[in-house]
Amino acid sequence: MTEQGLYDRIYNFLVENEDPRTKDWFLSDNPQKLFMILGAYLFFCLYAGPRYMRDRKPFELKNTLLIYNAFQVIFSIILWWEGFEAGWRKNYSYRCQPVYYGTDKPHEMKMARAVWLYYLAKISELLDTVFFVLRKKQRQISFLHLYHHTLMPVCAFVGVKYFAGGHGTLLGCINSFIHILMYAYYLLAALGPNVQKYLWWKRYLTQMQIIQFLIVFVHTLQVQFQPDCAFPKSIAALLTFNAGLFTYMFSSFYIQSYRKEQRDAQNDKKETTRLERSN
Repeated sequence: MTEQGLYDRIYNFLVENEDPRTKDWFLSDNPQKLFMILGAYLFFCLYAGPRYMRDRKPFELKNTLLIYNAFQVIFSIILWWEGFEAGWRKNYSYRCQPVYYGTDKPHEMKMARAVWLYYLAKISELLDTVFFVLRKKQRQISFLHLYHHTLMPVCAFVGVKYFAGGHGTLLGCINSFIHILMYAYYLLAALGPNVQKYLWWKRYLTQMQIIQFLIVFVHTLQVQFQPDCAFPKSIAALLTFNAGLFTYMFSSFYIQSYRKEQRDAQNDKKETTRLERSN
């Protein structure tokens, strides 16, 4: 098979398997626009942004962060409710849920719109990193952070383009629920030091993120053991792999952060004891 022949087969496969309901929706026609957005995002966060901020004081952005985080809380509530109500409350099977590409079932079109909105949400969340750069919070921009924020819009685009419904949407529903709590935390943090004493639950957000990936791992893995399940096993395998990888990465991050907290607490205790003895 020639290289051109292979290219044509891949291209035809991708075009023929498009979800006809969503192919003309905003930013869903082809991946070029998304890749341009992600390219600009990485260029700014890794090079242009830090270079621009190098000799400048960090921006405070208090009002911007309050508005942004409040918006993300509301957006996440809408996404969670739409996914739950359209499918997972009563219409979908947790064992195996194929994708229905017709337009005659209102709940399926509602789920397709929810998948598309989820995709737009993942793009809007790129601003998380932009704000870190402008506030000179470079330590917050880890490999895990960039990998997660870059990969999720790509995965969401594939969902909108080819699988706007079905088994894989449980990930978006759970993830949106986690983001309600996560952006609520960020919203409170943006209010300033007066509310810091109420933010003791940050560690549990990471725990909940790990649990969500474990749920998705098991939920998508079971498809491989159901010969009659019409949801594409290749897509289920990719979701399983991705969930397993994120479980490992977030668990490693959690362990490192927890150990650092323990070391800091021990050092603070030793320093307090030393001062008390010196007095």
